[in-house]
Amino acid sequence: MDYIKQAKQLFTPALLFHTNLVVARAEGAYIETVDGKRYLDFSSGLATTNIGHCHPMVVESVRNQSEKLIHAGGIYLHEPLIGAAEAIKGITPSGLDMFFFSNSGAEAVEGAIKLARYTTGKQAIISFTGAFHGRSLGALSLTTSTVRYRKGYSPLLPSIYHAPFPYCYRCPVGRSKDDCSIDCFLYLKDVLLKHIIHPDEIAAFIIEPVQGEGGYIVPPAEYLKEIRELSLRHGILLILDEVQTGIGRTGKWFGLEHFGITPDVMTIAKGVASGFPLSAVISTKEIMGKWQPGAHGTTFGGNPVSCAAAVATIKTIDKDGLLKKSESISQKAIKHLKEMKSRYRVIGDVRGFGYMIGIEFVRDGKEPDPEAVKNVIKGCLDRGLILIECGGEKNVIRFIPPLIITQEEMDRGLGILEEVVKELAM
Repeated sequence: MDYIKQAKQLFTPALLFHTNLVVARAEGAYIETVDGKRYLDFSSGLATTNIGHCHPMVVESVRNQSEKLIHAGGIYLHEPLIGAAEAIKGITPSGLDMFFFSNSGAEAVEGAIKLARYTTGKQAIISFTGAFHGRSLGALSLTTSTVRYRKGYSPLLPSIYHAPFPYCYRCPVGRSKDDCSIDCFLYLKDVLLKHIIHPDEIAAFIIEPVQGEGGYIVPPAEYLKEIRELSLRHGILLILDEVQTGIGRTGKWFGLEHFGITPDVMTIAKGVASGFPLSAVISTKEIMGKWQPGAHGTTFGGNPVSCAAAVATIKTIDKDGLLKKSESISQKAIKHLKEMKSRYRVIGDVRGFGYMIGIEFVRDGKEPDPEAVKNVIKGCLDRGLILIECGGEKNVIRFIPPLIITQEEMDRGLGILEEVVKELAM
């Protein structure tokens, strides 16, 4: 059967896939196609299968739950719902202990926007250039990772403003790392808040601890601390979008742990349920308590099977010590990639934490080179390694293996990548 031809007849061209692989099964760090080919998957289902594909604990938990209760629809409570909330509460910062479950990252972001506006009585939301918060209309209004996502959908949500994100490799205000004084923050404080929107009208700042789709960009810790201080000074809620950075992806439970800040609101999704649809808005009892009954709702959010998968996922990461195990392997991987950068001029920057690593490809010094990324991804795929791209220019490779990756598997992936990059650089 020609699955690709059939898919083109069935699905809108708007629906894009990163590969043309037709997968029959997957396990751990590997997928197998319908024609029997096996690939090492360093995409982790878009940073979602954090403990690998079809982890036995998740499969068993889901199987057991699906025999008892599959759907509740907001009609009644169920044990997995409570269990998932308690499990997530056990890993979130102290005080972030009240939940609203939904299905996707975009839904969680929509919920966080509504929560901020409802509880503060204010309208304005400040997002950051290069951000990706989803593609539903409200989330898209915050998203600026590429103008392609926004084209054709205006007018978007009103009262949304954007401040520069500290993309230090390509400083938005023309500084270098050596003379950086986080002038990008000064633009927010001294321009945006003094000339464009008054702080008294701002409901929330929303920011990713590490930008995902925007290019796997790590901000200076000082920048996020300044944002936190500014939000507290003006009574503005701080929302951290941990959809991609959460549940161990950066080597810690949440990306915020690298920066020493605690937000007022968090959004999580992706890795929390190992591929089952589940997301959450998380905040304090004080803030959530102002969200009155019926002010927000869901039919599928907090699905029993998804919640069972979430409990199994968190238990597995904790029981198997995957965060600790990832330290050594990820540090060696980053060291190897930085050594590659010194050998191959086509690599301009390597950045990230844990298993959320960005490799930026350039030409003629620092000119973005999306063609190189396309060629590297194809070359790796031909050799059995799945990688995907990101960044506004699509010139960054995401290096996002699952947390269960072994040193041998990591070395194999790095070896394939270097082999392809070396050929490209010749």
